[in-house]
Amino acid sequence: MPEGNIIHRLARVHHRWLVGRQFSADSPQGRFTQDARRLSGRTLVGVEAHGKHLFHHFEGGVHLHLHLGLVGNIRHFRCAGPPPSTACRLRLASPHATLHLSGPQRCELLSPEAEADLRARLGEDPLRPEASPSRAFEALRRGLAPLATVLLDQTRISGVGNILRAEALFLARLPPQLPAAELRPDDFERLWTALRELLEDAARDGRIVTPHAPPNALTLPGRRREDRFCVYDRVGQPCPRCATPITRLSLSGRGLFFCSRCQAHRRGRR
Repeated sequence: MPEGNIIHRLARVHHRWLVGRQFSADSPQGRFTQDARRLSGRTLVGVEAHGKHLFHHFEGGVHLHLHLGLVGNIRHFRCAGPPPSTACRLRLASPHATLHLSGPQRCELLSPEAEADLRARLGEDPLRPEASPSRAFEALRRGLAPLATVLLDQTRISGVGNILRAEALFLARLPPQLPAAELRPDDFERLWTALRELLEDAARDGRIVTPHAPPNALTLPGRRREDRFCVYDRVGQPCPRCATPITRLSLSGRGLFFCSRCQAHRRGRR
């Protein structure tokens, strides 16, 4: 599933490239036909990202909400574009820019009020300028679940996925299984800074490169070689700090990668 950096990158690209253009809209797949008619002929006036959610604001107060989920994909064309596939949920077309959306988890039209209600239920997004670190800190500390678990709760911090939680916890030298209620202010400050910097760099560059990640972090066929991680998906490989083999555990059905030495859970952290 795309993490917040990808969605913010899409929002920035769409803001530069698409805002101010008038689009025709249709649903080749047929599942969005009625709402596509409402969009057709409208001008895009703004684009925003909040965590893993993307919002396109069209004239007349019509807002398009997208959540790509696990298999969603947006294809971009600097022209009218080729014929869409039969899986295309929504096509936004103009003579100079066209989007084909397929496989989204959510594709819906919202009123401005409905969008505001949805975003009020989301956690703080480290990439948004109005994000409140203090609210994020208090949200993370609710309950006794492990810190690695609550980091994936989008109602606490928005935009963090499995890769970002692993790399940010490593950079902050925090044990993934630390009870979130035991998180101290100085721990959180390191974690928030790591998340914000990883997200910002990845949104700008289009790839996640963790500071101090080894150049050969991903060398297996089929992997994204431009991404470079310190711990994520590097089980058994040496930690960049201490050379301890990276550990993998299963937590809430997701792979959890960390250094058992650098990120050791020590009691009495309150």
